[in-house]
Amino acid sequence: MASDNLDAVLEEARSVLYPRDAYAFKQGDEAKFLFVLLRGHLRAEQNTSSGAKVVIRYVSAGDVFGAVEALALKRYPTTVAAVVNSVALAWPSRVWPRLAATYPKLAINILQMIGSLLQDARLRTVEMQTEEVERRLARTLLRLANQAGRKEGRGIEIDFPIRRQDVAELSGATLYTVSRLLSSWERKGLTAGGRQRIVLRDPHRLLGIAEGRRASATSGHR
Repeated sequence: MASDNLDAVLEEARSVLYPRDAYAFKQGDEAKFLFVLLRGHLRAEQNTSSGAKVVIRYVSAGDVFGAVEALALKRYPTTVAAVVNSVALAWPSRVWPRLAATYPKLAINILQMIGSLLQDARLRTVEMQTEEVERRLARTLLRLANQAGRKEGRGIEIDFPIRRQDVAELSGATLYTVSRLLSSWERKGLTAGGRQRIVLRDPHRLLGIAEGRRASATSGHR
């Protein structure tokens, strides 16, 4: 957007601090704001019909979240919480129609971001239905590293606390299978881990697994 238009849009926003584990909003809450994350990382979860929580995605700096007004929704479909201390810009949802009409480029940008998220969700669904879990896990780690990777000595560290359970949910796999694969990859030097920590030691080999060029004897379908 042109700088003068951007200044006018920013005047409508306020900054919000979310300490670690604080909620930006919960699933089913009235959608009072739309947001852009400035700093930190957030986790988006959704409750299933059985009452379980499933991680949908992670939000990183520059990402839009809670923009349900752009889709004519009135309530948030997910719960979003900070995984580290985070700062966001928040616009009241009621100003969205006016901003979208005044600055069409803003509306186009946000809809393109939402479209990208929907495309990513579609690809993940196809992967879960057609690919072995080892490929899905490798793709998940590479996506996270691309989204929030930080150079760390001999590899790329995912730059926020993440549990193996979270990785399992993102991969559409069981915690047991993901733990088994990660332990195997750690022994082979592909990854390294710790408490809520994952480092990609050999992204090139993981890319080969993600593309189906290599598969280990530990792969499975669930």
